[in-house]
Amino acid sequence: MISRILVSGVSGPIGAALLPSLKTRGYDVTRLVRGSATTADQVAWDPAKPISPDMVSGYDAVIHLAGESIVGRWTKTKKLKIRASRIAGTTTLAEALAAAQNKPQVFVCSSAIGYYGDRGNEVLNEQSKAGSGFLPDVCREWEAATQAAANAGIRTVQMRTGVVLSPKGGALRKMLIPFKLGVGGRIGDGQQWMSWIDLQDMVGAIHHILKSDLLQGPVNMVAPKSVKNVEFAKTLGSVLSRPAILPMPAFAVKLAFGEMGESVLLSSQRVEPTQLVMSGYPFRFTDLRASLENNVHH
Repeated sequence: MISRILVSGVSGPIGAALLPSLKTRGYDVTRLVRGSATTADQVAWDPAKPISPDMVSGYDAVIHLAGESIVGRWTKTKKLKIRASRIAGTTTLAEALAAAQNKPQVFVCSSAIGYYGDRGNEVLNEQSKAGSGFLPDVCREWEAATQAAANAGIRTVQMRTGVVLSPKGGALRKMLIPFKLGVGGRIGDGQQWMSWIDLQDMVGAIHHILKSDLLQGPVNMVAPKSVKNVEFAKTLGSVLSRPAILPMPAFAVKLAFGEMGESVLLSSQRVEPTQLVMSGYPFRFTDLRASLENNVHH
């Protein structure tokens, strides 16, 4: 039985939606926060420093969502932050959990489908190998950083998350502005695959992982039907009743976003949620249009 849960990274859109849903279901939730703890349900930590195993002992589940946002220009400093915030924090936490007196039953850690790199039309599942480049390298090291927990016998899951569709943050909010102005459109040639997941399913799938004892290792957090970017743009335009006619050419993406644009916006990842489907997770949103309507009009 899981009753006590420790969660990090609750300020992001996923954490902000997950927290109330855990509390609604009656879990006793403690938040791992940076800086200082201001309330009784918070524990302070510095991801760059080792933490005492006592601090993380006695929880039934640990959900680790913290990490520097990958959005923005990938300067040298930004890249260091992206890498360090994920790898150092995860290593620190996994090692403390492994050494804790009362270890959790399950350790759920964020990762991303960036793991696969730019793969064209190849259909990818959890067994597919890692790609090459900055993002795949970071994801590979990030997942490897959970090893201490897995070695200690803790069921460990790495969530390879796709584009999370949420009205409150992340990619969709940034895309809405040009589309609402009628200047949205495909990115590059629009033939790259986008693997998306509705925020409600992201949260639902985390609950499912907590309860599914057989799930371990990497789990692709994406809806069953990925779409090409051109279809995504058309669907979003149609949901907003705006034409999706102004493409953003690849060179403009590279100019505006640099390497991040190439790795995130132009790369193609056709990812299937094999583990979620096989373990019986009931997706609420398998249809892109339904998810966009739910996000845009609420």
